[in-house]
Amino acid sequence: MPDFQPFDFAALPLRPATYAAELGPTVVVAPHPDDESLGCGGLLALLARAGLPVWGILVSDGTMSHPHSRKFPAPARQALRETELRLALAELGLAADRLTALHLPDGQVPGPDTAAGATAVQALAAVLREQQPATVLVPWRRDPHPDHRATSQLVRAALALLPRPPRLLEYVVWAWERAASADLPQPGEVTGWQLDIGPVLERKQRAIAAHRSQLPGSPIDDDPTGFTLAPSMLAHFTRPREVYLEAAR
Repeated sequence: MPDFQPFDFAALPLRPATYAAELGPTVVVAPHPDDESLGCGGLLALLARAGLPVWGILVSDGTMSHPHSRKFPAPARQALRETELRLALAELGLAADRLTALHLPDGQVPGPDTAAGATAVQALAAVLREQQPATVLVPWRRDPHPDHRATSQLVRAALALLPRPPRLLEYVVWAWERAASADLPQPGEVTGWQLDIGPVLERKQRAIAAHRSQLPGSPIDDDPTGFTLAPSMLAHFTRPREVYLEAAR
């Protein structure tokens, strides 16, 4: 028998929508365009509704969702996905001009122990020094996608360079569908909670819909091997709650 019960996101305590305002100015770090809407779009909308500034950092260029498209070669895919991201941010009530794109290679986001990763760490730290957020949002450290894990490592390395690091909250994207038991939080590793996003759920859904290239019926329709989000995956993000984790103290 296992030594502990499998981690149950749905069993985490629920905090009211008003709790979002307590997080203060926030930076959201997204490995790809759409992660921000899927994982924490409700929280971002609540922050905007509370009048708090939010800055976005896009880590990868997002080009590998449809790598064989001729209609949309890589530069066009990158431009399309950044445009979709800005539209999504607008749906959430955020200022699209508060977006920094690092343009790291999709599917190959480097870790902080590489030259490219070290450069990215410095870029992240520069944004954090300039904006001085109270909170940073980043994917769950073992979210089962290599770019999500690398993004977590880059952000943690950047925070280590700051004299007074902001609060770090981790959001869930692929762990809903693909997590093995070892990918999930282990006993004593984190504390967690759910956030009631019911008042802004429609905004979140509109933001997800803005990422048209990643949804069934994508305008990038000439790559049979291309990626779109399955309905079963999208169903996780129709719920009026979002999950957040942070290191146990």
